[in-house]
Amino acid sequence: MLNMDFTQRIVIRTDEQAWTPSPSGGVLRKPLAREEAERGHATSVVRYEPGASFKRHEHPLGEEFLVLDGTFSDETGDYPAGTYFRNPPGTGHTPFSKEGCTLLVKLHQFSENDRKSVRIDTRTEPWLPGIGGLEVMPLHEFEHEHVALVRWPAGEKFQPHRHFGGEEIFVLSGEFCDEHGRYPAGSWIRSPHMSQHHPFVDEETIIWVKTGHLPV
Repeated sequence: MLNMDFTQRIVIRTDEQAWTPSPSGGVLRKPLAREEAERGHATSVVRYEPGASFKRHEHPLGEEFLVLDGTFSDETGDYPAGTYFRNPPGTGHTPFSKEGCTLLVKLHQFSENDRKSVRIDTRTEPWLPGIGGLEVMPLHEFEHEHVALVRWPAGEKFQPHRHFGGEEIFVLSGEFCDEHGRYPAGSWIRSPHMSQHHPFVDEETIIWVKTGHLPV
């Protein structure tokens, strides 16, 4: 197991991690959390080299991912950087990438009742006004779980707050900061139920954020 104690705060700067091979040639991974090898709960950054493919597989408890760069493809189409996916429990596909791509991938983490399939092109989806100067792009919500992109203008500070059901952040651009440290693009932060912080940024920053999904 890797980082499966959800009571612990975890910070990984993925740009400092080495790529590790997957069972499929040309598909590489940087594991962030994993229940078992090749099954169960997993969060990873995944890289498809140009022309790489992965055999058809099913998602017993769903698959969620965000295309970070390049173009991801499967039998349903081609999806450029910025596409957010949710493939619900019981679905499957045969993924590949002609030009190569990088993904943030979460496997086997859906509620059994969360059956919504999601495809959102975040390049064209509108930003909505948030608290203070923040802008928010909602991506999904189910029960206590909320997923969004959040854009922080330079110099923004957010009020201290607690995370009921935890919080998970992946920094897409800029540098996210709080009293615990500074997190450049590529950083993954998982904070447990009822953890607290006081976030801010010095430069414009965009994060992918999920809240309310960790054990309480």
